[in-house]
Amino acid sequence: MILVDDVGGIVPAISHSPWDGVTLADFVFPFFLFIVGVSLAFAYKKVPNKVMATKKAVLRALKLFIVGLILQGGFFHPLHDLNYGVDIHKIRLMGVLQRIAIAYLVVALCEIGLRVSSGGGDIGCDYMLIRRYHRQMLVGLVLVVMYLVILYGLYVPDWGYEVTSPGSTVKRFLQVKCGVRGDTGPGCNAVGMIDRSVLGIQHLYTRPVYLKTKQCSMDSPRNGPLPPDAPSWCEAPFDPEGVLSSLMAIVTCLIGLQIGHVIIHFKKHEERIVRWSIPSLCLLTLGVSLHLFGLHMNKSLYSLSYTCVTTGTAGLFFVVIYLLVDVKGYKRLAFPMEWMGKHALMIFVLVACNIVPVLVQGFYWKEPRNNLLKLIGIGG
Repeated sequence: MILVDDVGGIVPAISHSPWDGVTLADFVFPFFLFIVGVSLAFAYKKVPNKVMATKKAVLRALKLFIVGLILQGGFFHPLHDLNYGVDIHKIRLMGVLQRIAIAYLVVALCEIGLRVSSGGGDIGCDYMLIRRYHRQMLVGLVLVVMYLVILYGLYVPDWGYEVTSPGSTVKRFLQVKCGVRGDTGPGCNAVGMIDRSVLGIQHLYTRPVYLKTKQCSMDSPRNGPLPPDAPSWCEAPFDPEGVLSSLMAIVTCLIGLQIGHVIIHFKKHEERIVRWSIPSLCLLTLGVSLHLFGLHMNKSLYSLSYTCVTTGTAGLFFVVIYLLVDVKGYKRLAFPMEWMGKHALMIFVLVACNIVPVLVQGFYWKEPRNNLLKLIGIGG
């Protein structure tokens, strides 16, 4: 995520896809949700007291949500903007950490309360594994059906919004013509409509990725000036971590949880690798097929094909890392990734949210431009 934020504007190939399709950057967040699910299988391997476990899960999710609200709600501004502070009326309510908190909480509650109790640690066959965790799988299926029914069945009416002209306080009202069902374009999809209705358009992300599309940027796939014939929705806020799309994020986390269950209940390398590889390949194949048949991969909508492709790819990467580290024993090569994994939240907060750059620029010699960044050849 840090690489995408800092380099994505220079190298579009690793930046987020403007709308349909996927790039390298679009795999990062699902991979994180996937491994959160895997880790929850270990965290709740034994639950002696369901009430206490539930309280801890709720408290942990609440802390993460609040951290996300502070970091991504609008308080931390760009490095050279000294007007710090946030207007509560316009604070962004959702974000990366908030979505992780929601997915974590739902999947943790599923692991605490929905698995079928059985004696013994090991499970001898796939049938027993499915029987023990079939309720969790049913939750995932219900979420997928809900998402598809709402996305393709909900009527999206015409809507409008106000936008302030650059360099002035003049407000313009733009009207977006919709009146459709099942549209998955930037302006008339059910995902955006639900966020505008539930969260309020003033609480959505104001720099949506579709600003880099050809319709909205003369420098596409980079951000640029609006074309003269730009659609009216180009300047509208849109949250890539919204309400409806979070249902599929939960599904990604639930799939990771099932991968974690294989580690818990099967001890031989061959058993684990087979039970990871086959579902991952099936998901990847299903996702690519859906994309080819018109259900396009789309991170902003967190579409079903996107969920299948990214989660299937995450499962296969997991198999490769397991083969290298646990089977072949190349543990030294994985040490940097292990260290970053253990301190992921701290690194994200300090670097991606500009706290470290702000602190570094705060130390200078005589004049602010003579700061530490200039000393190491980064600053100007």
